[in-house]
Amino acid sequence: MRTRSARLGIGAGLLGLVLVASAAALAFAGRSSPPVTNVEIVIHYSKFQPSEITVPVGVPVTITLRNDDPIDHEWIVGDDAIHAVHRVGTEPLHPDRPTEVVIPAMSSQTTVVTFETSGRLQFICHLPLHESYGMVGAVTIR
Repeated sequence: MRTRSARLGIGAGLLGLVLVASAAALAFAGRSSPPVTNVEIVIHYSKFQPSEITVPVGVPVTITLRNDDPIDHEWIVGDDAIHAVHRVGTEPLHPDRPTEVVIPAMSSQTTVVTFETSGRLQFICHLPLHESYGMVGAVTIR
C-alpha cells in the first residue's frame, strides 16, 4: 500500500507540474517572441528565414546574414521612406551603413544595428524583382 501511495503522490505531483508548465507555455504562445541581441537570418530560395525577428530598443544587435543562394542579395531595413528610395535607386553597394548590407552569393555578412526607437520596420531585398518574389521580412523593436 505504501508503495502505491508514493507512486500516486509522485504521479499527481508530476501531473500538476505538467499542467502548470502547459498553462505557462500557452500563455507565452500568445505573446510575440522575446527580444534577442544575436540573430542569424538565412537567405535560401530567395526568402529570409526567419522572416520576422524581435529585438530590444537601444541595445546593439548583431545580425548575421547568410546567403545560401547562388545569386547576390541585399538586406535593407527601414521605414517606408527608406524602401521607397531603394525601390527606384541605382546604388549597387551600401558601404558603411549597418542597415543596408549586400550579401554576395554563398557568403555571410555580419552587421551590428542599434534600433533607437520602438516600433516595426521592414527588411527587403531591393535587387530587381526580389521584393516581388517575397524577399520581405519584419523587425519588431521593443
